[in-house]
Amino acid sequence: MNSLPVWPIMLPLGAALLAVIWPRRSAWIGIAAGLATLTAVGLLMAQVASRGTLVHALGGWEPGLGIALRADALAVALLLMSSLVALAAGWYATGYFRDADRQSQFWPIWLLMLAALHAMLLSADLFNIYVTLELLGLSAVALAALGGGRAAIEAALRYLTVGLLGSLAFLAGVAVIYARYGTLDMLTLAGLIEPEPASWLALALMTAGLLVKSALFPLHFWLPPAHANAPAPVSAALSALVVKAAVYLMMRLWLDLFAPALDPASAWLLGLLGAAAVLWGSWNALRAQRLKLLAAYSTVAQLGYLFIFFPLLAALPAGPARDTAFGALVLMALTHAFAKSALFLAAGMIQQQAGHDRIEELGGTARALPVTTFTLALAGVALIGLPPSGTFLAKWQLLSSAFALGQWLWVPVVAAGSLMAAGYMFRVLGFAFGPGDGAMQKLVDGREELPALLLAIVATAVLGLGAAALWAFVAPGALLMGAQR
Repeated sequence: MNSLPVWPIMLPLGAALLAVIWPRRSAWIGIAAGLATLTAVGLLMAQVASRGTLVHALGGWEPGLGIALRADALAVALLLMSSLVALAAGWYATGYFRDADRQSQFWPIWLLMLAALHAMLLSADLFNIYVTLELLGLSAVALAALGGGRAAIEAALRYLTVGLLGSLAFLAGVAVIYARYGTLDMLTLAGLIEPEPASWLALALMTAGLLVKSALFPLHFWLPPAHANAPAPVSAALSALVVKAAVYLMMRLWLDLFAPALDPASAWLLGLLGAAAVLWGSWNALRAQRLKLLAAYSTVAQLGYLFIFFPLLAALPAGPARDTAFGALVLMALTHAFAKSALFLAAGMIQQQAGHDRIEELGGTARALPVTTFTLALAGVALIGLPPSGTFLAKWQLLSSAFALGQWLWVPVVAAGSLMAAGYMFRVLGFAFGPGDGAMQKLVDGREELPALLLAIVATAVLGLGAAALWAFVAPGALLMGAQR
């Protein structure tokens, strides 16, 4: 039995315990755990690429009786993304949290969040997904509260309340599935789910919970204050990783597990909500006065593009065109994760150096923080969708699929969203290159800027130039549960 799927979960979980026992060494423990987890994920990806989907039953119990882990191409791609973002943000956090007490508070929760996220991505059972999703949300709330101050605490409490309501809705859907089919094992359910009221009710409940957690418009009200008031590395993780967990589950449910029970027209609801998110989020980002608030509203907008893919994929028949469109969806999700984490880390660097993140007072940033300014520009390339970023290719495929299917509504939405993204990113850069008052001092040691820069390079160059390899890896093995019907 291949035990590789266990290690991306156990390594950060064990490190979280060690960080509690030795708080003064928590930063070293966290970075070491991040490197070890990334190595384990790399080995797991190599195994999946050569052997296909891996299933590991913990304790030797058969799936359905015990906890089963399932590593396929889609799960492993997101595991790699989360490991890279967590490692870069953790590296950044070692300089961001200069106080030893803050470090000792941050690292155990951070590592627990990473373990919960990886367990959710690898879970092959709906109840285990609920448990790990709840652990992920609770750890994210605790991290968001580390910002301190009244605004951060209020935002974290709002996040907690909304997250619990979403979890209850998801759990209610899981209960309906168990009452109807007598199992929660996803591989078994793939051959049982049929178009009937129980399936529709369960999907509606789970979807409602996940839409709250993914902050899709109009359920996004908790996200901007939570992300804008959290510490910069936490904001990066919330935007890049935590909300992506809900999107990942939406992909599993709508495009795979419940696909036989759905009319393709039902996916239009998700697409329309996504289109509204693109326009509303972009407009508010364009009007934002603070850089982190701009990044938060940009997250609302960028998530909307992911949901526009749902009606397109629901209408495409199985074949190369659908595989390519699905690969574009994954590519856009990964690119957004790297670009948005880079943007939040860059915003945190500016806030630390200037003492604020007010956009109209960023003059002199380009002179004092040239690497950070370059990072902002690279992140903007990815968020706008300019070549050679992965977003450019993903949007191109989105528009190609919309033209092929005659779903013209998405074309002006994508165009308007891209133009507004260009507007708010060029607005930031325009002020950054403007004259300053000399209050912002140039960094003596610029190593703290490197994590954000590396993430931005991955979003713009690596994913864009390596998109073909990603498509070849993800598309054939992303929806294996559906293939087993």
